[in-house]
Amino acid sequence: MADAYLGGLGMLLDGRRLSPVQRRIAHYLSEHLDEAIFLSSVELAERSGVSQPSVTRFAMVLGFAGYPELRQALRPLVLGGGLVAPQESLLRNAIDSEIRNLAVVRERLAALPLKELGEQLAATEPLPVLGLRVSCGLATTFAYYARRIHPDVRLLTHGGSELVEGLHAARRAGAEWVVAVVLPRYPAEVVQALEYAEKLGLRVAAITDKPGFPAEVVLDGPVGDRLVFDSHAAPLALAMALVEAMADAAPLRTRARLEEYERMTDEAGTFLPGDPA
Repeated sequence: MADAYLGGLGMLLDGRRLSPVQRRIAHYLSEHLDEAIFLSSVELAERSGVSQPSVTRFAMVLGFAGYPELRQALRPLVLGGGLVAPQESLLRNAIDSEIRNLAVVRERLAALPLKELGEQLAATEPLPVLGLRVSCGLATTFAYYARRIHPDVRLLTHGGSELVEGLHAARRAGAEWVVAVVLPRYPAEVVQALEYAEKLGLRVAAITDKPGFPAEVVLDGPVGDRLVFDSHAAPLALAMALVEAMADAAPLRTRARLEEYERMTDEAGTFLPGDPA
């Protein structure tokens, strides 16, 4: 992005949790700041594809009384010669942000209890995996691969009574742990479900972006927030590292199940020839 965005505008946005609507405004400003400083809040709303009240709320989130004050603060970035034409695309900067997120996880790997948790999850049967709303995708990916090496993985992606019944049935069948994927925005129902799981006697392992999430074991990695919606490269890396730890915890079972899976898919013609998946 422009140096102005990485500098003055970037300082305003840094560390702030913006909604998808607010990110649309931020994206427009970052790419059209030389024009935006002359626009009214109504005009900025139209060009950003949001409502005028959203522009006002965006300015207030950044600490200004309203949009005129924000516009006044941004003008020196352009009129003072501080703006440089954008050199990188929005997507490139989003990817750069995710690379930094992955680096954070890499630096913290030694402190994460992956080996110990992998051993616990490999030993519990069944293994319920929970993920609601946006967390459903990562929970599904984790469960898909975990099923290759674990005999009984139960995916829970629907709320309400079905979720309660799934947790209860897993516990009654012998489950000791539940893996919960909890990414922003955080559904209140997830917290309620995990409180119920703990009452049942289930231990909770959470894959999330919140270091202080209320769970016995927390594997946390930052999410990317440069695009309209979050991207989850770091939590995905943690999920796959946990599958790897589970595989290492039961090597004989892992080998037997993977070999059986390969035979089954070969016989069924599941994948195209030469496809290792």
